[in-house]
Amino acid sequence: MLNDRLNRRKRKNKEIDPDEIFMDSHNLPRFDNSQFEGRLDKPISKISLMAILGVFILLVGVYIARAWTLQIKNGESYALRSENNRLRHTPVFATRGVIYDRNGAELAWNAPGEDVSVPIRKYASDAGASHVLGYVQYPSKDSAGFYYQEDFVGIDGAEKYFDRYLQGVNGLKLMEVDARGNVQSENVVKPPDQGENITISIDSRIQSKMYSSIKDIATRVGFAGGAGVMMDVTNGEIIAMTSYPEYDSEVMSSKTDVAKVKEYLSSKDKPFLDRAVDGLYAPGSIIKPYMALGALTEDTIDPRKKILSTGSISIPNEYDPAISTVFKDWKALGWMDMRSAIAMSSDVYFYALGGGYKDQKGLGIVNINKYTNMFGFGRKIENSFFTGAGGVVPSPEWKIKTFNGETWRLGNTYHTTIGQYGFQVSPVQSVRAMAAVATKGILRDPSIIKDEPGPVIGVLPISESSFNIIHEGMRMGATEGTGKALNFPFVEVATKTGTAELGVDKSNVNSWVTGFFPYENPRYAFAVVLEKGSAHNLIGAVAVMKEVFEWMNANTPEYFR
Repeated sequence: MLNDRLNRRKRKNKEIDPDEIFMDSHNLPRFDNSQFEGRLDKPISKISLMAILGVFILLVGVYIARAWTLQIKNGESYALRSENNRLRHTPVFATRGVIYDRNGAELAWNAPGEDVSVPIRKYASDAGASHVLGYVQYPSKDSAGFYYQEDFVGIDGAEKYFDRYLQGVNGLKLMEVDARGNVQSENVVKPPDQGENITISIDSRIQSKMYSSIKDIATRVGFAGGAGVMMDVTNGEIIAMTSYPEYDSEVMSSKTDVAKVKEYLSSKDKPFLDRAVDGLYAPGSIIKPYMALGALTEDTIDPRKKILSTGSISIPNEYDPAISTVFKDWKALGWMDMRSAIAMSSDVYFYALGGGYKDQKGLGIVNINKYTNMFGFGRKIENSFFTGAGGVVPSPEWKIKTFNGETWRLGNTYHTTIGQYGFQVSPVQSVRAMAAVATKGILRDPSIIKDEPGPVIGVLPISESSFNIIHEGMRMGATEGTGKALNFPFVEVATKTGTAELGVDKSNVNSWVTGFFPYENPRYAFAVVLEKGSAHNLIGAVAVMKEVFEWMNANTPEYFR
């Protein structure tokens, strides 16, 4: 018994080995070694513990460094960014300046839109002034409501030319928003500077009538379009300037009527062409007063000399004298001196005056170019609201370039003298030249701003007596000549008409009328063209000005005093 107790005590104090507890897995066929069955656990090594500790310290260091960057180094900028996310910057749009006509009538103004922060641009719809006024491009924003284009931008006409004055400077508004973008409060931190108002020289009453008359007659008779200009010869201010057909300024500004915009862009009628400034037309006989002034100044003809118009002249062919080239007059007019030739628009007289015929020495193409350029034809109106196409005055150099080296012939001079061949002028050039005739030699650029005279660009070296002869011939044009529809009891008009034949078959024409009034003390010049109508039309540009003058007598008689 004693031995048993001793043996039990020994076993109690003896350390038990694992192999006394666990069976040998090698002897157990169903232990899965891959699942650590039957294996002994081992303690983690010190190297592993140190590696884990190092990774932990590294992560803590990175976190501390990042926190320092965010909170201390860049804390101010991130705070500002956070504030900006909460405070939305929104432009306060400057009100665009109003455009008034010379009498204070609004031509372009502002009205509330669907977005109350953006006024929409409104235009006088009955003034025939779309090309004068132009249109604007509205501020644009993205789908989130942020403006990426913050200004009204003038695209055409006065809106473009005076854009820097009309536009103003936008202000700034801060809006506090919550996480969902809802506005909590707002505050204007910078008020806008409103755009300047502009008063242009146009009298919208006369302009509207001129436009409606051009539109009505062109539509009724079959002209493709037309344009008209009236200018104060004493200061260059444009009283009316219109072009038909035209676009709608409001449609082009808003762009909401997509179908209408597409119609404008694809129209063969060219509603975006400002025919008054950029339209170029064969002038026909309206060029004859300038030919006469050149001949008088060069002393190639006595104004009292009469030339017989039997309806045509014939010129022998330089290569075969048996063959003659016939140059026709519009009809047999009999004996014509300079005054009556202007009044009746005799082509035969001006063939002889320009190119020479029998005993009459011609002015010649060099001098024809000299005097037409002197009056501003063939060159642009520079640095101006009216800068447009320069036009063409035919010359030998022009023919060589245009017709593959062909030489200039006498027939080319004849046709140039009566405003045909390659001659191309614009209505605004024509009214400027006519104003120089009215003032007896003061060539002045036009002005679109009221009380701001156009600059004088030349005092022409032509005698007053020569101008007097032209005045007398143009007055006869209204009293007994081709413009006698403009012979009124309420105002004396001096006028010169023109019919320019178009194309090889000459089946279409441009119809012109130019002139000035009142005759004794000229104050206003005018030019109207109707574009590409039938050569058989008996109604043309003279009918437009007849309607305008009669309307003015009833509604704006102050222009005749």
